[in-house]
Amino acid sequence: MCYGQLDMGAEPQATAESALALAAVLPASLRVVTSPLQRCEQLAQELRALRPDLSYKTDARLKEIAFGQWEGRAWQAIAPAELAAWTDDFAYYPAGQSGESVATLMARVGTAFDEARRTNTLWITHAGVIRAATLLAQGVRHISQASQWPLDAPKYGQWQTLALDTGQAIHP
Repeated sequence: MCYGQLDMGAEPQATAESALALAAVLPASLRVVTSPLQRCEQLAQELRALRPDLSYKTDARLKEIAFGQWEGRAWQAIAPAELAAWTDDFAYYPAGQSGESVATLMARVGTAFDEARRTNTLWITHAGVIRAATLLAQGVRHISQASQWPLDAPKYGQWQTLALDTGQAIHP
């Protein structure tokens, strides 16, 4: 399913389990910044209940890429020609014809990333933003081809740590 910025809730039990696991490993004095979409906000609220010592705020720059007309559709239901148009001009083509380009996503995530580098920060966000952050941690600010986009991202309820000095993703 192509979710993008479709604002839908997450499964409550899985969210609670993820929050419990995450709360157990987070250091004190951590700044938590979350996407305002409810599937991320739910996790932030569960985490806040378990770890009130952490500071919290939302940041719209951490929203998933906007997929325009593709949002809410099964990936298999999107015409191959539409997907090809996107991947052929991956940096600048607006996903779903009326959505957001990868260049726009990289720019907005890049500004949040630059701010987060100065503090000990946890982002509660989406796969596209995590992929963009992985590139940013490696010093990559712009990509031109779909083949440059990272395939690896955490699955639902998982997390990833970025080593900012090397750009390597560390999966617990």
